[in-house]
Amino acid sequence: MIHWKEHIESKPEVMRGKPRIKGTRIPVSLLLGYFAAGNSMEEILAEFEGLNRDQLSACLDYARDLAEFEVAI
Repeated sequence: MIHWKEHIESKPEVMRGKPRIKGTRIPVSLLLGYFAAGNSMEEILAEFEGLNRDQLSACLDYARDLAEFEVAI
């Protein structure tokens, strides 16, 4: 099981605190956008040299956690 906190960080002094892959300037929102556009994990890995499957899985786990947050609309 991938735990997103092992691969994703947010620091106010880097990219104004946007969640990103640790050790990079690649925002989680960008990678989730690739998934939403229908790109496969293999296609995303080919586009972003140096990323790995665990990091991409962490993005999906992060999104799942956010989706579980309950907000009254």
